Amino acid sequence: MTPILEVKDLVKQYPNVTAVDGISFAIEPGTCFGLLGPNGAGKTTTIEIAEGIIKPTSGEILYKGQTRAKGFNEEIGIQFQSTSLLAFLTVRESLETFRSLYKSPMALHTLVEFCQLEDILEKRHNRISGGQRQRLLIAIALVNNPKLLFLDEPTTGLDPQARRHLWGIVETIKSEGKTIILTTHYMEEAQYLCDEIAIIDRGKIIKEGTTEQLLQEDCCEMSVRIPRRAIPGSLDEFMEMLGNHGGVERWFPRQEVIDCTTRDINKLMDSLRGEAIDLTNINVRSRNLEDVFLELTGRQLRD
Repeated sequence: MTPILEVKDLVKQYPNVTAVDGISFAIEPGTCFGLLGPNGAGKTTTIEIAEGIIKPTSGEILYKGQTRAKGFNEEIGIQFQSTSLLAFLTVRESLETFRSLYKSPMALHTLVEFCQLEDILEKRHNRISGGQRQRLLIAIALVNNPKLLFLDEPTTGLDPQARRHLWGIVETIKSEGKTIILTTHYMEEAQYLCDEIAIIDRGKIIKEGTTEQLLQEDCCEMSVRIPRRAIPGSLDEFMEMLGNHGGVERWFPRQEVIDCTTRDINKLMDSLRGEAIDLTNINVRSRNLEDVFLELTGRQLRD
């Protein structure tokens, strides 16, 4: 199957920095492709080049196997990281305004139902909540019934309830056969919504695959948190025991707990029982996409 969008050897250079450094990926029709990375990694620059907003220094963008033509803009929808709307317009007026810009827009009632805007149609923009605003912006991105939809951090700043509500809309969009390119800083969101993920850092893709592939390759370990108050004797002796007999591969002593990882949770539990340690408050979980992300991009904040 021909990818709906293919990025080949994309480079974007500015006078003092290379924002995108040889990125390549391909997106199959009808999927949600996640582009993840720390702040300044090159995500938004990559997306804006793919959208046709800025020009690359070098590289190629193909849409349905061909160089992007004039009709490309008619077939894509974009929700930007930040969009200013006129405060005195109502939700209905905004939708009608954007519908007037396209030859074959989606019907108003379909947009309203799709993005669950029935209760706020007659409200002005300065009278709606953050979650309602994000639903409106997705509706605007869908006005032309696009085949390819770009969502750049669509749930940033939303509370958990509003975020989950928006996830439901994205899933509905996917069920209609549309292709979505999503950037997000929420690893749970990417794990829930994306069929394939590329992790970008310092302008390069450092890991790519389906969510399942990333988790299988990098998350066969279990994370275990042990309260320090449960540890008998000295901390050094306990750490030595974890390494020699508990099957622990890495550990991170913190102020009140010890975080460690193991590929053999049964061996670790047997060792803890052998040390007469109370297991009641020990937390065990499978590693997730956030663990993969932090391992690949680092745990330190960057300028």
